[in-house]
Amino acid sequence: MAAASSVHGFTVKDASGEDVHLSTFKGKVLLIVNVASQCGLTNSNYTELAQLHEMYKDQDFEILAFPCNQFGGQEPGTSEEIVQLVCARFKAKYPILHKVDVNGEDAAPIYKFLKSSKTGPMGEDIKWNFAKFLVDRQGHVAERYAPTTYPLSIQKDIKKLLGGSY
Repeated sequence: MAAASSVHGFTVKDASGEDVHLSTFKGKVLLIVNVASQCGLTNSNYTELAQLHEMYKDQDFEILAFPCNQFGGQEPGTSEEIVQLVCARFKAKYPILHKVDVNGEDAAPIYKFLKSSKTGPMGEDIKWNFAKFLVDRQGHVAERYAPTTYPLSIQKDIKKLLGGSY
């Protein structure tokens, strides 16, 4: 199979195990984040992700959250438990997808693509929860942000990709 040239070439699973074809997001700006519910960065990131989603959801912007338990065992729940927590506690109204690995041999193919498209300061591997990839309307990785970069601090980049001044 040919290597995908954009995120739109991937199919991932939602929290209930159903296929989600990322081609359905063609034309949208995406923020793809590996998330965890028991991390020191959880409250600030989930709170700001919900704010970002609310601010830009009507402007072809979507957040895709991939729970991951590879960092300190900070996402121990099932995908269904994670969705319940995040939607209830943090009012998430964006897709929370199936739990994945983001590093190593078993890393989800979408994450292998994201990491090879834009390496971080310490190479390809993701170093912790809440690493963020900003993807343009064509499905190409435009920016990569460290886990400690707060979601609201990247609004300028989001606005640039949305193509307007809001």
